[in-house]
Amino acid sequence: MRLTLEKARQLLETTTTEPHLFDHAVGVSAAMRAMARHFGQEEEYWQAVGWLHDYDYQQFPDQHLQHTEQPLRDAGVDEEAIRAILAHGYGMCSQVKPETDLEKSLFTVDELTGLVAAAAKMRPLGITDLEVSSLKKKFKDKKFAAKIDRDVIRQGCEMLEMPLEEVMAICIEGMKPVADQLGIGPKA
Repeated sequence: MRLTLEKARQLLETTTTEPHLFDHAVGVSAAMRAMARHFGQEEEYWQAVGWLHDYDYQQFPDQHLQHTEQPLRDAGVDEEAIRAILAHGYGMCSQVKPETDLEKSLFTVDELTGLVAAAAKMRPLGITDLEVSSLKKKFKDKKFAAKIDRDVIRQGCEMLEMPLEEVMAICIEGMKPVADQLGIGPKA
């Protein structure tokens, strides 16, 4: 069965309860939808893969992606989605190398969406007026959102053969529609 957004939401709810992990799913899925649009691919499918990518994280944070493949297969998730989810941890907790645009995009935006959200929270108008140039300054500042792995973002952009600025712009635009949900909209 080809993964749908509804199915991705149902599956994530079976393993995840922490609000911050759902926020992360919202941000990554929104960015993935925008990446799908960029590549002329099926937006809802990419969005669904983004939603489900941290399926086992809450239950197994130290063994992330080691408890994902078989449960998703048993739930009827298609192999393309499973492989993309496994590939987003390449070099960190998975040996599945990103090869398709879907896989490379998920690998890249997983970290990048965290940086976008952190930068947007610092601004009075949130993400609404976040410029790539401002995000790039935050990217270069190693102390800002220090847990975000800039090398993974760079590596992902290289895999995609896209400049960092272009991927940043796509992520920012992709996350704008979910700004209120993520608390990165204009401050009251």
